[in-house]
Amino acid sequence: MTDIKKTGPADQPPIPPTPPSGPEAIRAIPVRHYGRYVSAVVAIAAFAAIVYAFSQGKINWGAVPDYFFDDRILKGVTQTLLLTALSMVIGIVGGILLAVMRLSRNPVTSSIAWFYIWFFRGTPVLVQLFVWFNLGLVFEYINLMPIYKDYWSSFMTPLLTALLGLGLNEAAYMAEICRAGLLSVDEGQTEASHALGMSHGKTLRRVVIPQAMRVIVPPTGNEVINMLKTTSLVAAVQFYELFKYAQDIGQGSGAPVEMYFLAAAWYLIMTSVLSIGQYYLERYYARGSSRNLPPTPFQKVRANLLSFGRPKGGMA
Repeated sequence: MTDIKKTGPADQPPIPPTPPSGPEAIRAIPVRHYGRYVSAVVAIAAFAAIVYAFSQGKINWGAVPDYFFDDRILKGVTQTLLLTALSMVIGIVGGILLAVMRLSRNPVTSSIAWFYIWFFRGTPVLVQLFVWFNLGLVFEYINLMPIYKDYWSSFMTPLLTALLGLGLNEAAYMAEICRAGLLSVDEGQTEASHALGMSHGKTLRRVVIPQAMRVIVPPTGNEVINMLKTTSLVAAVQFYELFKYAQDIGQGSGAPVEMYFLAAAWYLIMTSVLSIGQYYLERYYARGSSRNLPPTPFQKVRANLLSFGRPKGGMA
């Protein structure tokens, strides 16, 4: 038994020792950022001013829902998505090929890839589209004996012009993206694969490219979204997609500005859907490189809703 020390007189009960007091809880006081409030008020005021300015214009807003699901508009949306997919396939395949050529030790293939990237990145897409579309003024026939022979005007259709103009230009940008992804993989991976007897091509397919996808996927998603918007340029070469159909409907109905707003709304819808897909694709390829995957939009909303019931300062 532990004896309790007597600290008082003999006729008083013993006084137990006072237990040591723990550290006091820290009361966190959030810092007030008055600049944020001011900037928020300024942003809201600017947005309200823009809305008010557009409300004063002579815009027939009723024409937008009237033609929103028009058959021609829906066909234009389909054509836009199809052109985006086909152009990106050409761009990605060509970009991977050019990236491998650029990294090759062969000076001829490396120089050809460098020249291709330099030329197509240095000239505007619209100029390239007009060059492909008007080559019939220079070449009367296209002769690919013994495969194909025909008039150039019959061969170079608006669809082929759009695919060549957009796809070949995109290949130059994808080549640099793929090259950066391939260079991000440590050289020891390649050396280990060669030590195991794997060929150069098999090493690329099985080891290098799967690891490079973590670097390639995010900018590729941005390129897909950018390609979706760039397809509007093919209206200049008489290919009918969303913008071209909206333009024709606007000229026929006498509401050109309203149809431009309609086309913009459809582009916003499509780019938003693609952005969501890009987010989940990046999250998929982030597995293994990060212990905590980034939260999904639904998880963010749920976390924000649950945080409303918690007291300020982080105290439960």
